[in-house]
Amino acid sequence: MAFEQLQFLNSFTTSLGVRKEATRSVSSYEQELSERRGAETRLREALARDEALLREKDELIHNREVLNMEADHRLLNGLQMIVSLLSLQSRKEPSSDAAAHLSTAAHRVATLARVHRRLHTLDGQETVAFKPFLRELCSEYTSMLASEDRRKQSIVVEGCDARLPASTATPLSLIVNELITNAAKHGKGVITVRLEEQAEGGHLLSVCNEGPPLPEGFDPGASRGLGMKIVQALVEQIGGDFRIDRCEHCGGPRMAVAFA
Repeated sequence: MAFEQLQFLNSFTTSLGVRKEATRSVSSYEQELSERRGAETRLREALARDEALLREKDELIHNREVLNMEADHRLLNGLQMIVSLLSLQSRKEPSSDAAAHLSTAAHRVATLARVHRRLHTLDGQETVAFKPFLRELCSEYTSMLASEDRRKQSIVVEGCDARLPASTATPLSLIVNELITNAAKHGKGVITVRLEEQAEGGHLLSVCNEGPPLPEGFDPGASRGLGMKIVQALVEQIGGDFRIDRCEHCGGPRMAVAFA
């Protein structure tokens, strides 16, 4: 009877998925423990190497940030020195016309320094409320135009509010700089910077003012001007589309960038 009970118990435990482990020797346990200790040692060594690489990477990033800050600091100091020298020379210049030109140049360099500082406020930000940022940026350009005796040319910012990635906002700001400079040089009246949502998706950033129409068949890609080359490169950087047409609001030439 005991034998039959043992067979039944074995059958029952097997049906429940319980299997008796084969008898193991002490040496097999020792070998398995040694293998697991070896694996643990290798994992710890790999982890230590990865941590060392991460520390090295963090140090390189920190060093690069320090170098960038130092380069910016030297650039701003250099610009300030240029402003001081131009201002000093303008005060010593006997010719009133030459003094006015030197004073204008000093003011423009100072404005460029302020624009540079404002662009760096985007550092570390993932997204930017672009319209307020654009309005502040254009106030710097308005000051620059006033210093160049273009007091009748003001800049207004219109359109929608949008949060844009900082990686897009920075190139767009530089594009606006070039387009405003172009509009101030060749056009007249109020310069309008407009940010619009497109029906097909994405946005359109445009700069326009009253002025003579562009030459028929004008190709910005074939332009020899440095400004247009900079604009083309920046538009390509953000995967945008550069367009030239006439503004439906003021009737003047309009240069615009469509981007996602």
